[in-house]
Amino acid sequence: MKARRATRAALGLGDPGLKTYTYVDDFGTTATYADRKRSRWVLSLLLPLLPLVAIALAEATGWRMLLWSPLVFIYLAVPLLDWLIGVDADNPPEPVVRELERDPWYRWLTYAALPVHAVVLVLGIWYAVEWTEAPVERLAVVLSLGFMAALAINTGHELGHKRERLDQWLSRVALALSGYGHFRIEHNLGHHVQVATPEDSASARMGESLYRFLLRELPGGMRRAWRLEAARLQRAGRPAWSVHNEILQAHAITLLLQGGLVAWLGWQALPWLVLHNLFAWFQVTGVNYIEHYGLLRQRRPDGTYERCRPRHSWNSNHAVSNLMLFHLQRHSDHHAHAERRYQSLRHFDEAPQLPAGYMGMLLLAEVPPLYFWIMDRLLIEQAGGDLRRINVDPARRSALERRYAGAMPSPK
Repeated sequence: MKARRATRAALGLGDPGLKTYTYVDDFGTTATYADRKRSRWVLSLLLPLLPLVAIALAEATGWRMLLWSPLVFIYLAVPLLDWLIGVDADNPPEPVVRELERDPWYRWLTYAALPVHAVVLVLGIWYAVEWTEAPVERLAVVLSLGFMAALAINTGHELGHKRERLDQWLSRVALALSGYGHFRIEHNLGHHVQVATPEDSASARMGESLYRFLLRELPGGMRRAWRLEAARLQRAGRPAWSVHNEILQAHAITLLLQGGLVAWLGWQALPWLVLHNLFAWFQVTGVNYIEHYGLLRQRRPDGTYERCRPRHSWNSNHAVSNLMLFHLQRHSDHHAHAERRYQSLRHFDEAPQLPAGYMGMLLLAEVPPLYFWIMDRLLIEQAGGDLRRINVDPARRSALERRYAGAMPSPK
């Protein structure tokens, strides 16, 4: 605990914020709330710059292994910082949420992230194609860029849930950077409707590895997005293949940007751009895998599912990774109140808690036996030992019942 407090102080995470709000609490008493994280959301803008920093250091020192440093920082240093600094379960009081939502500072941070991501992609691909020769060096740069593109998808996720037309359009641009233009339709109208049910291709099942989930989630999400968008256009009396198709709009932006890079740098840039896109998609699939693993909404007598509650999403309050991900890890409140902006998302005691932030969990998920060993027990505990309250992979149900028979008390 002393080490955590010292690290928090060194990073300034215990200092007062830049803005204080005055409100009246439930007892009629005037109180104040200091938004201690207001200025620290800038970390979400700085993280995407890591590939360019690594390139500059590699060129300055001649030590080419530094090109791998962004991935080392993401997968090793961030989980370590999350552990040292710990969790932040602070919630903004409801009376100040409206003021927080109106503060343009938070919105402009998400807007500013988009040109940062675009510049990092263009300069990074240019460097990989024109300034490196060793395939392993190009691989280091492109994979680092791919992870940053996944962060751009996260920014697009944040913007895509908002009603403002500018936010909606910027969301498409963010998704287009890695050719993930179907995501807003699939996520908002598909995943948020069917979340934590066997029907949802973006909700992982107990016993399902990340790699098996990938084969179900990615094509399933793309098909669902197209069906939803085609149905929307049909209701409007328009054909699916038209300029009004939001998925095609985003893909057109991708073609303009990445096609322009190929025209500029030559066809040798194309396979690296494809790898960049695929690695970004893999990171997003990994996050989807973590967020609802095994959690299940119960059916009502009429066959419909209960309303999505905080307990139907795995939550994480780890301070550092949340600041780098626009509070994506407060996923329970996001599903309960999808239009809330990231600065207003809350912690719920009833929400199941992940043992690490998303960066650490992504690394864990890539080793299925270790992931199952840790998460299955947490899942069983969350469900009170009742497999009927868990979204189980049908192909693994018998094996899981045998494996965890001693760990599951008789359901009440």
